[in-house]
Amino acid sequence: MTKNSWWLRFATVLLLLAPISLFAQNATIVVDGSAPAHPFPHFWEQMFGSGRAILSLRDNYRQDLRSVKQITDFKYIRFHAIFHDEVGVYDEDKQGTAVYNFSYVDQIYDGMLANGVRPFVELSFMPRKLAAKEIIQAFWYQPNVSPPKDWNKWEDLITQFTRHLIERYGIEEVSHWYFEVWNEPNIDFWGGDPKQATYWDLYDHTARALKAVSQKLRVGGPTTAQAAWADVFIKHCADQHVPVDFLSSHVYGNDKAEDVFGIHETIPRNQMVCRAVKKVYDQIKASSMPDLPLIWSEFNASYFNEPAVTDSAYMGPWMADTLRQCDGLAEVMSYWSFSDVFEEQGVVKTPFYGGFGLIAADNIPKPSFNIFKLLHHLGEERIPLDSDSALLTRRKDGTYILAVWNYSAPEDAGTPKTVTLQLKNIKAKRAAISRVDRDHGDVHPLYEKMGSPRYPTTAQIKDLQHASELGRPEPSKIQNGALTLTLPAKGLAVIELK
Repeated sequence: MTKNSWWLRFATVLLLLAPISLFAQNATIVVDGSAPAHPFPHFWEQMFGSGRAILSLRDNYRQDLRSVKQITDFKYIRFHAIFHDEVGVYDEDKQGTAVYNFSYVDQIYDGMLANGVRPFVELSFMPRKLAAKEIIQAFWYQPNVSPPKDWNKWEDLITQFTRHLIERYGIEEVSHWYFEVWNEPNIDFWGGDPKQATYWDLYDHTARALKAVSQKLRVGGPTTAQAAWADVFIKHCADQHVPVDFLSSHVYGNDKAEDVFGIHETIPRNQMVCRAVKKVYDQIKASSMPDLPLIWSEFNASYFNEPAVTDSAYMGPWMADTLRQCDGLAEVMSYWSFSDVFEEQGVVKTPFYGGFGLIAADNIPKPSFNIFKLLHHLGEERIPLDSDSALLTRRKDGTYILAVWNYSAPEDAGTPKTVTLQLKNIKAKRAAISRVDRDHGDVHPLYEKMGSPRYPTTAQIKDLQHASELGRPEPSKIQNGALTLTLPAKGLAVIELK
């Protein structure tokens, strides 16, 4: 072997090792338990979205509800289409007189309340016989998004609906509910023209009708997509003396900066949601109603069906980073959605298609289910850290709980990351580490080994459900006041210090 050929081979080996030796991530985070803390209410797990109203009558929907309630103790569910014709609320006789039927409404809300959650009532969509025209939105179940043909009849629908709820459940109960006027009227969910002015009409008639039934009922809007209309909505309500008890809006991680902010910028998926929430938060604070509660009634990492996003362990770092950035901006943020019992794009064709839910068809928990399960263990106080990939909290009993993650975009393979936690003013001697990543709490390795069946057998479903379960936390010693762990790409760890 010549000298030159030896050096060539040596250089080749270095190049092959480069992805490991040159690009491996290492980080040291100082964790100071004596740093000033602030309250950290669990705003991300108070409410979830779900498939439309009628789906809540299904047994598998209610099974999924109970499963998510068990890991988060969430309080509210929001869904579309309580006034869709399939619920049967509104009809007219031959003389055009309204005929009401609240049979399915009662079954829907009875089921929710029996399982410990309350309705966040989205007042939508338009019953066919009350619609001014047929304007069908693109969802598979064909909601009519037309304005009403008669505002008096719309007001009477709102009046009879809310009176019935109070008669059935009592004003003390219903006063804890929220009533949100419509869904995303700034895009194709509202057929009024022009959209904003006609939505103001819808909101005004609805809010005043609700308050005429009882001042204790809580009403809000404008429930827009892409963080729109918040400032002008508040001004409209103030100028016209229209009641409003909360402001709501939506955004998704893959929304475009042009649509949300009117700027030409590429905003990363893990920053879009909280930048949008901050935009609306600032608009409220600068308005004539600075104390108006902000309820973010839809969010997720994607509004598309992207299996590499919503079905994957990617959601761990994305979700944890969202909590870090959105802390203090909204009273409630509602993840869309808790279950893949969901038919906006049609009947589910395969368990893992990039659905928005925490639980796939056949009651198979996804990584996102386990992510919410782990993040539930965070404490009620947050302590600042000089890190964009960790979150330090403290429980009421004094236990410190850390979330640490290794974020990379869905399209990037990412690299492992070694994190050293240097503990100060924390007397813990050992740690319990729980993880969600490709090898922990993710059913996909087994599902792929099965051949990714479109229709898993009963036996396969049981195996997948078992594979989704998290194991016991890993015990680890804290040595010389430090704890070191390695996170794979797109991995999340939640650490309890004892």
